[in-house]
Amino acid sequence: MKQNKFIVTVISIVLGLIVGGLALLIAGFNPIEAYGIMFRGVFSNPKYISWTIIRSTPLILTGISVAFAFKTGLFNIGAEGQFIIGSLVATLVGYFFHLPPIIHPIVAILAGALAAAIWGGIAGLLKSKFGINEVITTIMLNWTALYFSNFVVFWEPFKRLNRDASERILDSASTQILGQWKTSEAGRAFLNNNSFLKDLLNPPVNFGFIIAIFIAILVWYILKNTTLGYQLRAVGYNRDAAEYGGININRNVIVSMMIAGAISGIAGATQVLGVSKETAVLATMEGYGFDGIAVALIASNNPIACIPAALLFGGLKYGGSKLQPTIGAPIEVINITIGVIVMFIAMPKLIQMFTSMKERKRGVKVEDSK
Repeated sequence: MKQNKFIVTVISIVLGLIVGGLALLIAGFNPIEAYGIMFRGVFSNPKYISWTIIRSTPLILTGISVAFAFKTGLFNIGAEGQFIIGSLVATLVGYFFHLPPIIHPIVAILAGALAAAIWGGIAGLLKSKFGINEVITTIMLNWTALYFSNFVVFWEPFKRLNRDASERILDSASTQILGQWKTSEAGRAFLNNNSFLKDLLNPPVNFGFIIAIFIAILVWYILKNTTLGYQLRAVGYNRDAAEYGGININRNVIVSMMIAGAISGIAGATQVLGVSKETAVLATMEGYGFDGIAVALIASNNPIACIPAALLFGGLKYGGSKLQPTIGAPIEVINITIGVIVMFIAMPKLIQMFTSMKERKRGVKVEDSK
């Protein structure tokens, strides 16, 4: 079964690249040249590899968030809003709290995770108590999170002067690797003599990727080897059977959405503390949560598989950004490629759904004939 899923995923990626190549060909560009530029745009320089990992890190976490909810029978469209809340609260803690360097980022990440868990828990509560579909509530909570974040950013003690952004976090809250050392005289002198390390560390390399790997392993372990994970998966597989077995459905729905929200909140927190160091006013969604849905689908809702899926996604996005300035090819072709990959991955499930529907109809006809 797992081997079949892997084969389907590989075939879907190849078909997606073929369709993307056809789109480039129709637009008048050489697809081989374009994919060569994308490949070199990711692997030809240590700096590009670092940026690919940085771009992929939040997608790993939002992908795990969506995958976790899927595993428990819920559709978490709200990863985007939970990401926003996590980044906002982490920025607030990173700026207003004065804590020692190692403790400060830990407190900020935990605060962002807790806030996003509460945000996700709202959808879980409405689902469990009133039967309101989580798709509707999470979509609405996404927009609520965006406007709430903008409102807080414009709070006078928090807004930076002459900028549509918050104050920057304190250095003690940063999760960047060797951040202060890189800007010191000794650090600059050392890096100037080591071009490889200079290119590798020039982007805002941070501990977010390590945190994402740890979260992936932790979530996988919880789902596979704990009582909580068993209960959550049982609710996802068959809610009626789980309830018959004595599992509290309503409690598990709330817990599931809270855990999914916390993971997305960690994505937002690590992005702020390690990369942007501020929360900007948002005119629209940034897309991290929605891209996480695609990552979860490519990974077949496996938390560990979200790591390579997000790296693929991040690599296509970052490498694809080199097409426009190099040969003038539209970056939209990358979105076409990713969309086709997701479509082909989802197609076996669609075929399986139609097959099961036909079998049910046959069963009804046999019963009627009797």
